[in-house]
Amino acid sequence: MPKTFTQIPLTRPSTPLLDTLTSPAELRRLPASQLERVVDELREYLLYAVGQSGGHFGAGLGVVELTVALHYLYNTPDDRLVWDVGHQCYPHKILTGRQEALTSIRQQHGLSGFPKRSESEYDTFGVGHSSTSISAALGMALGAEMAGSERRAVAIIGDGAMTAGQAFEAMSHAAHTRSNLLVILNDNNMSISHNVGGLSNYFARIWASKSYIALREGGKKVLSTMPAAWDFIRRTEESMKNMVSPDMLFEAIGFNYIGPIDGHNIDELVRTLGNMRSLEGPQLLHVYTTKGKGFAPAEADPVGYHAINKIEPKVQVAAPAKPAAPKYQDVFGQWLCDMAAEDPRLVAITPAMCEGSGMVPFSEQYPARFHDVAICEQHAVTLAGGLACEAQKPVVAIYSTFLQRGYDQLIHDVALQDLDVTFALDRAGLVGEDGATHGGVFDLAYLRTVPNMIVAAPSDENECRQLLTSAYQHSGPAAVRYPRGTGPGVEIRQPLEPLPVGKSRLLQEGTQVAILAFGALTGAALEAGKSLNATVIDMRWVKPLDRDAIIRAAGSHNLIVTVEDHQLMGGAGSAVNELLNEEGVVMDVMNLALPDHFIHHGKRDTLLAEAGLDATSIEQRIRQRLSRQPLPKAQEN
Repeated sequence: MPKTFTQIPLTRPSTPLLDTLTSPAELRRLPASQLERVVDELREYLLYAVGQSGGHFGAGLGVVELTVALHYLYNTPDDRLVWDVGHQCYPHKILTGRQEALTSIRQQHGLSGFPKRSESEYDTFGVGHSSTSISAALGMALGAEMAGSERRAVAIIGDGAMTAGQAFEAMSHAAHTRSNLLVILNDNNMSISHNVGGLSNYFARIWASKSYIALREGGKKVLSTMPAAWDFIRRTEESMKNMVSPDMLFEAIGFNYIGPIDGHNIDELVRTLGNMRSLEGPQLLHVYTTKGKGFAPAEADPVGYHAINKIEPKVQVAAPAKPAAPKYQDVFGQWLCDMAAEDPRLVAITPAMCEGSGMVPFSEQYPARFHDVAICEQHAVTLAGGLACEAQKPVVAIYSTFLQRGYDQLIHDVALQDLDVTFALDRAGLVGEDGATHGGVFDLAYLRTVPNMIVAAPSDENECRQLLTSAYQHSGPAAVRYPRGTGPGVEIRQPLEPLPVGKSRLLQEGTQVAILAFGALTGAALEAGKSLNATVIDMRWVKPLDRDAIIRAAGSHNLIVTVEDHQLMGGAGSAVNELLNEEGVVMDVMNLALPDHFIHHGKRDTLLAEAGLDATSIEQRIRQRLSRQPLPKAQEN
């Protein structure tokens, strides 16, 4: 049985066997009797490494045995392992030559927190969003067939990710192709079944054994010509499996279902996977695991230990002068409860982001008006559209990067019908350590092109609350984007006060330069504007723009500068350019935004500085533009 730890080690543990395993090939040279020791050392080192760096925690601890078994039995990297989402890939990285580098995970220039093809040949598919592994692994299996290769493809997917439609679309296609694909369902909540134990493990071994497979398949061929006997054998097999199998769904789809088995029993895993490796056609192995396995606090609180911060030595510190500023997700959560108290029509929807979006208080106070639809972004958006058809007021809380998955539904099922749905877009802009897969840097471009949509970008916590109210009271589709983490720490007024749609506010009156700031970078823009004696405007709205404010600024300044935490192309700056062009205004315009490449993991402030979007860089870039030959004052046509 795996060891259980109660503390995260602050000093590097002794892992003499693990230290010799610089590649899976060396793991495969070990006798099976030593795998339990590898498991213990791997788990202890994982605790230490994540404590040093911070990062995703519980999921990796839960798949230590499974990771060891897979690399032990499969000829990686020639055989393809595809990890769904990727939160659980830390043990995989340790076993594939990145052990010492793991302490740099999610840090700038360090390892990615997710599988990343450019990082290692063992990372066969880049992920970050869920439910893609079966599709990708099936593509690899089909590619192997086309190349005449015997290599195998394995998709490892969690029970949460299995709720998404793409997973079942891929399984349906896999059953049609009859490709050699193994799907491992890592069930760490027993959400599919509680029917586990010794008897299940016994029958799972029998079903996966070569003799049973040969007998079953051979018998089918013989008895298929004898309808009565064939029907009897088929019904007998189904009855036997129903006695110990958790669900016949996967068999009905077309997969040979094996399990469930104990995902923390390394001997059981090696025996079963060893038997399954050579099976033909689509296979599904159901393993049950415990998230946070081996670390008692994480086993008791798997949600709280999904990810952890870097463990710092305890030191005596003075009490803070004032309470820490609330996170934007908590500002939204409080607004949601307050608005629900005023309007009984409010219904909140989230695709598996209840905790991350600050919705726990709402779910407890208004359980009948709360819907966590699991990892089903498309369904979440269309569900909101259906509720709006019945005169309800749905609010969809979703990370900016995840709304990309429901873009078709946003257009066709909400905006086209001008339905009254409010979208609260969390994690807009750069998200820091989670990197490019989670960055919400495309939402303005894909939202502002959609007719009937209005889009707001608050500059602080109180404005976020006000603009959420404005969006909610607007009769039609509306979105409010706000960043991860805390804001500038302004006082939050309790009344639910809306702000006029499409109206900005003047923060500072200046000369020569007008800075139009959108959203989270307004503070940096104002700091730069003070040094430049520039006019600074908090635009608040990306769609509709405050046309009058922009035209006035163009008529009284030599240079307009737009600032936003979004991709340059298609963003708020592009919208300003379009407005000036439409109005026939010819003048110098400078758009400051994120460059045209994916920005990977690191501290958000550092990444913004590298992109030229901190206060110092904004000032320097504007001064550089002003150093050119002076331009004539712009005139309005």
